Amino acid sequence: MEGEREFEQEEFEQEQEGREQEGGGIEQECFFEGDSEYWEQRYMQHKIGWDLGKCSPPIKDWVDQQTDKSISILIPGAGNAYEAAYLYEKGFRNVHIIDFAVKPLNDFKLTNPDFPVSQIHHQDFFDHCGRYDVIIEQTFFCALPPSLRVNYAKKMKELLKSNGQLVGLLFNCQFENGPPFGGDTQEYERLFNKYFRDVTIQRCENSIPPRLGNEVFIHISKPY
Repeated sequence: MEGEREFEQEEFEQEQEGREQEGGGIEQECFFEGDSEYWEQRYMQHKIGWDLGKCSPPIKDWVDQQTDKSISILIPGAGNAYEAAYLYEKGFRNVHIIDFAVKPLNDFKLTNPDFPVSQIHHQDFFDHCGRYDVIIEQTFFCALPPSLRVNYAKKMKELLKSNGQLVGLLFNCQFENGPPFGGDTQEYERLFNKYFRDVTIQRCENSIPPRLGNEVFIHISKPY
């Protein structure tokens, strides 16, 4: 399994290089805000190089440190939702997942039959309503066009409780002709400091090997 996922990561990087050489082309033209079909096709064609096949190690470590299992948690752009499966396995019962694409959600239902269907949302993240103690970021931010990053920060502020927190991973590198779309710590600090009082962004030391040095762990809380 691990070797297979490392191969898929290489495939993802090769696909990215191909798009750069072609100047974006069709990939860019078919990617729009609200374009669920784009993501549905990625899953149908198994073009999911971001998919690790397991809970991301940095997020797993964060989960293992949490003691209050009653907290409400949201994972947007959850895809195959390995993080949600891990959380549920560890006794966190108030976990919600959202994705634009229906295929990974249906696959998740099949592999996690005990997970409440009412907590699986086939929906645009920006249309979602609710209030959460924690929102986990795992390859969702980088999938959005950079023009939506301010809206992302505002929506996070809206969905988090007054003492809520946004935690997870962001890329600390640049990509051309995304998605994925990259960024850097300074950019992220400027964005989130407008909407949150506490913004901590640290180099991630326990990323998977292909991403080591290219990820930061975020801990963002206390919305204004």
